Amino acid sequence: MPAAYLIVMIKITREEGWPEYRQKVAELFAKHGGRYIVRGGPVEVLEGSYDGRRLVVFEFPSMETIRSVWHSPEYAEVKTA
Repeated sequence: MPAAYLIVMIKITREEGWPEYRQKVAELFAKHGGRYIVRGGPVEVLEGSYDGRRLVVFEFPSMETIRSVWHSPEYAEVKTA
């Protein structure tokens, strides 16, 4: 089965909670075989516009795994923390 990718555009609204959220997401996703491919960094716009959100790309074993983690009670808890 080919890998699947979760692409997220993030706007950090609470800087004080960001490190904890990032750590919990990394641990939860790794537990399910997810790994970072792209994590923020400088953006150079060659065409069009950029709205300032951070780009994060994760690789997972399958789309089924992504859906399972995304809709899990564990991720729901991380999002509300």
